[in-house]
Amino acid sequence: MLAACSIAVIDDHPMLVEGLSAVLERNFGAPALARGCEASDIAQIASTYPLDALIVDLGMPGDVLSEISAAAKAMPRIKIIIFTASTDPELARKCLDAGASAYVLKGTSSDDLVDAIIATMKGQIFVSPSFSSDVIGRFKEHAEAVRGTRELNLSVREGQILRLLLLGKNNQDIGRVLCLSEKTIKGYMMHLKFKFNVKTRLELVLAVQKIDPSAFEELDIPERSQ
Repeated sequence: MLAACSIAVIDDHPMLVEGLSAVLERNFGAPALARGCEASDIAQIASTYPLDALIVDLGMPGDVLSEISAAAKAMPRIKIIIFTASTDPELARKCLDAGASAYVLKGTSSDDLVDAIIATMKGQIFVSPSFSSDVIGRFKEHAEAVRGTRELNLSVREGQILRLLLLGKNNQDIGRVLCLSEKTIKGYMMHLKFKFNVKTRLELVLAVQKIDPSAFEELDIPERSQ
């Protein structure tokens, strides 16, 4: 059995929630700490319970993507794991850009979900292996499309990383603030250099300094993570 984790499940299918709770108890020593069934439960549960992770379905009532983004900004320590039947790589990209740390397909083995929880607890990003190449391809297509326009289109995580970069934080410091591994931050840095069409960290800083500050106004860096 792995180390105990405090995890909540938000899904509007009661039988699935029961099954997930059993998987959590078997692998992490405790059943789901809390349960919800609609998008608005994400913020309510995340702010009420001392959680390590949230397992979230996408097909619930409400604006799930908006709630994920809000929770990721306010409480980056809590890992958001998407558990869904959707194999749309663009939707997966939007979820990860919104601040989710994992995207797991419901049609795969429960081992995928367990692996996702373990990976996110280490500050890593996880996508079901059978689907990961599609998602990576979509990220590359999106980055190339953005690069060819004047639109910035920063994701939640990218905005937080760039704000910390401007504060002089190194990759290790940024990872500590956002509860992500240094390896994950390096991956984001490579993507940001490509998006800004620069080659070095200094060039990235100079490019970011030219951005209108309002582009960052809703990307909160929580004081508790300092």
